[in-house]
Amino acid sequence: MVGRVIMSVVLENERKNGYAAGESVSGHVILELLEDIQVLRLHLRARGGAFASLTVKRGGEWVEYLNEEITLLAESTGETHMFTVGNHKLNFHFQLPNGPLVTCFTGKYGRVQYWLSAILERPLVPAYSAHRELRVTSRIDVNSPPLLTPVQRSKEKMVGCWLCTSGPISLSAKIGRKGYCNGEAIPIYAEIENGSSRLVVPKAAIVQIQSFIVHGKTKTHRQMLARVRGNHIASGSTETWNGKTLKIPPVTPTITDCHIIRVEYVLAVYIHIPGSKKLLVELPLVIGTVPFNGFLYRNSSAASQFPVDMSWLALTLPERPEAPPNYGDIVSEEELSWRAPLATDQSDLIEGLHFPPFTVIQEFRFQPPPLYSEVDPHPTAT
Repeated sequence: MVGRVIMSVVLENERKNGYAAGESVSGHVILELLEDIQVLRLHLRARGGAFASLTVKRGGEWVEYLNEEITLLAESTGETHMFTVGNHKLNFHFQLPNGPLVTCFTGKYGRVQYWLSAILERPLVPAYSAHRELRVTSRIDVNSPPLLTPVQRSKEKMVGCWLCTSGPISLSAKIGRKGYCNGEAIPIYAEIENGSSRLVVPKAAIVQIQSFIVHGKTKTHRQMLARVRGNHIASGSTETWNGKTLKIPPVTPTITDCHIIRVEYVLAVYIHIPGSKKLLVELPLVIGTVPFNGFLYRNSSAASQFPVDMSWLALTLPERPEAPPNYGDIVSEEELSWRAPLATDQSDLIEGLHFPPFTVIQEFRFQPPPLYSEVDPHPTAT
């Protein structure tokens, strides 16, 4: 507020998570006047970029990504515009450039920031400006083929010194795809074998890695965002994670298109070993903005989780199939009584409904056909 003038910048979509490159930005500048004023010019400036500095003493680096100016009110032939007491609204509309606009971010040694500035020019008084932040989010579609590929890492470690080695610990971890969005739960698949003499604990964590590059020097800051742990694994035992979930908290999407700031993520799966360094594997993650649609991943995961040989389904039937014999004539009632369950627990029945369909097909694949002979064991008397 200057004198008796209040000015503010309002966006039409205040709750929008962020504007992307090429999108339109609409809003208005509000003037609240307690007295009549003369206006020479009113314009809006959209600016933004990335800034990083590794030390307080030395200057940092600045990379500009946005610098646009929109005229809302211009001076014509030396005449001024009169605004009376009250509220005045001046609309604006402009389009962000199609070039790369890095996602907004504030980190340990730098930030990416955009803002809108309304500048009011009047006769005989200094220019007055009002500012507000402009949220920008770069579009990352997690349904792109590179982000739908599974990621797997394995590592083994021998625990103890060369004189008193206790045994190896092995870790293998896998996730079904590389790209995820905020709020999603990551299913983790892992196999841990504890061949050592120590009691170990498996854990997993989402780690954010911030990198700042200034004057050819790089500084990295790692931050743990979420974590989950498994059960203790005794000596000589194994542990299996069949989709243990870890939810992604609200975080900044991955940033790899900035020259001086990078924001990357990994899923760290590790084994805590008392008296020794942890056994660690890191699976790269990409945090995107366009949610997973589920189609491509379901198809690929079904094929990877159930690698069943389906060639037997292609066997052709004989041209003239013969009628099979009566099963009751071949299998006696005594054999049937051994095979049939005496009672069916309702919980067992419900649990059985969750078997994967290919597992059931595989089971029937190895069942032998009923005994059959062309010689009738029970000939009818003629």
